Amino acid sequence: MSATTTTPVSRMTSLARAELTLLGRSKGTLVAALFVPLVLPLSVRSAAEEMDLAEAGLTPGTVVLPAAVGFSLLFAVYSALVGIFVVRREELVLKRLRTGELRDAEILGGSALPAVLTGLAQCLLLTVGCSVLLDLPAPSAPHLAVLGLLLGLVMCAALAAVTASHTRTGESAQVTPMPLMFVSMLGSGMFVPLELLPDRLASFCELLPLTPVVTLVRGGWTGDLSAAEALGAVAAAVAWTVLAVFAVRRWFRWEPRR
Repeated sequence: MSATTTTPVSRMTSLARAELTLLGRSKGTLVAALFVPLVLPLSVRSAAEEMDLAEAGLTPGTVVLPAAVGFSLLFAVYSALVGIFVVRREELVLKRLRTGELRDAEILGGSALPAVLTGLAQCLLLTVGCSVLLDLPAPSAPHLAVLGLLLGLVMCAALAAVTASHTRTGESAQVTPMPLMFVSMLGSGMFVPLELLPDRLASFCELLPLTPVVTLVRGGWTGDLSAAEALGAVAAAVAWTVLAVFAVRRWFRWEPRR
């Protein structure tokens, strides 16, 4: 009999299927991941209609759509994965997985895959919905929007693993993602575009993790990002992702925190 050979892709796919089954049983996680990002853009639309957006060359659509993508990344990917990583660690699932063929990166990647794909599907759904309901034209630079979304998915998954490293229990996993989520919603151009903020505050907000993602998605529709601005946003997103991966390799805990 020949031994069955497996590949990293097959191992991650099997783990992702199992994780998807577990995710479907977590009603609280599903509600937060699937429905909250669909509701929050409505509040952004109400606020955007009261802003003087024309002076900044924006429309309610070009404010709401990037915000909707940001909400999906924060709730469906980042916040959901913090809870998943922590609960799986506390239940000793991650520890047991490390005793098999799976490598560390495969364990984290396979565990994150369902949430990442959920976030991707939700972003695409929201993009279509915003385009229809807000009468948005076709994106002027679609490659920037696609790049921003992909960078955001990877970065949020990595940041979730970092946050999980410093989260003790499944209950506290509902709290530890809040600082990054609130800062991102308020300062990354989701509720208030950076163009409407004072210069010093806008310069600070440009350094936040989710800002380059929102910038690239919005620039994909408006087409007003210069090559230097686009490269700067990509560099910032990549830098945050690299820092997060380094932190995960350095500090991620595979056993329960006692």
